[in-house]
Amino acid sequence: MSDRWRIALVLLVAFGLVLYFLGSVVLPFVAGTLVAYFLDPVVDRIERAGLSRTLATTLVTVLFFVVVGVALALAIPALHHQIVGLMETVPKTIERLRDLAAPWIERFADDLADEAVLAKLREAAGGMAQNLLSWVTQLLASIWSGGLALLNLLSLVVITPVVAFYLLRDYDRLVHEIDHMLPRREAPTIRKLAKDMDAVMAGFIRGQALVCLTLAVFYAVTLSFVGLHFGMVVGLVTGALAFIPYVGALTGFTLALGIGLAQYGVALEPLLIVCAIFGVGQLFENFVLTPRLVGDKVGLHPVWVMFALMAGGAMFGFVGVLVALPVAAVGAVLVRHWIQRYKGSAFYGGADG
Repeated sequence: MSDRWRIALVLLVAFGLVLYFLGSVVLPFVAGTLVAYFLDPVVDRIERAGLSRTLATTLVTVLFFVVVGVALALAIPALHHQIVGLMETVPKTIERLRDLAAPWIERFADDLADEAVLAKLREAAGGMAQNLLSWVTQLLASIWSGGLALLNLLSLVVITPVVAFYLLRDYDRLVHEIDHMLPRREAPTIRKLAKDMDAVMAGFIRGQALVCLTLAVFYAVTLSFVGLHFGMVVGLVTGALAFIPYVGALTGFTLALGIGLAQYGVALEPLLIVCAIFGVGQLFENFVLTPRLVGDKVGLHPVWVMFALMAGGAMFGFVGVLVALPVAAVGAVLVRHWIQRYKGSAFYGGADG
């Protein structure tokens, strides 16, 4: 094994160990790094307009965290009210869904001679509804009650803006210093790979973050406007999970449809309105948001993204989820580079030698 591969392996293992043993400690630093990476193009544009880097960084950082703080201050009370209401109505919702499922089961009763089988079907229908709503309720409860402790709110509020500010201010200098540390013979290749990685991460992470935010606002506003109970919760959950291909839309639609059935029964008109909202949202996402904000040159396969998120979460918890997409982007670029090198080799071409 060459020295460069030994160095790369050591850095990769060290990075994994830091995340594993110091996950809760490095969380605000990871969050600050992601915020800085997200805001760097804005700072660059302001700097090109004539302002100093420090002033541009100060303006952008302060404005960003003020907007986030105001949005949270406005949304959290209403969100808390809806989450508490959802948890309080879970037993009634389960009974309502069970009652709705009963007539459909009864239709098959004539074909079922065994009453034990029929009883099992009733029990299974009720159990499925209970499991679904219990899972959703536990998820929301863990986000609300344990999420603040997990994320260490104090460190996030205090440290994340500081990390974001200094990384934004010193971004160009850090890139310059890292470039000087590169081995001279491999520097052109590393620069090209870094440029490709930045293009993938910029297209997917920055673009997908805007897609998630837009979808969360769209679903929360529209579902609440049409009168669906807990529409804000459903909308925010849908938007928050939209960065996982297909999972966000499917989870939000299933949740909204279950709440709609419990709220409206089998009335077609309100249920069709809920379906139409998600249909419009999907069209808006697929034909407007994703092409404009993410683009078609990112090259991250949905299966690769889902695997990276699940693996990152399983190994390193919430911090692993945060770093999963950047790592997935880096991995995809490295794999494509390796395949290109392989196809250009004598071994692939079958040259004699």
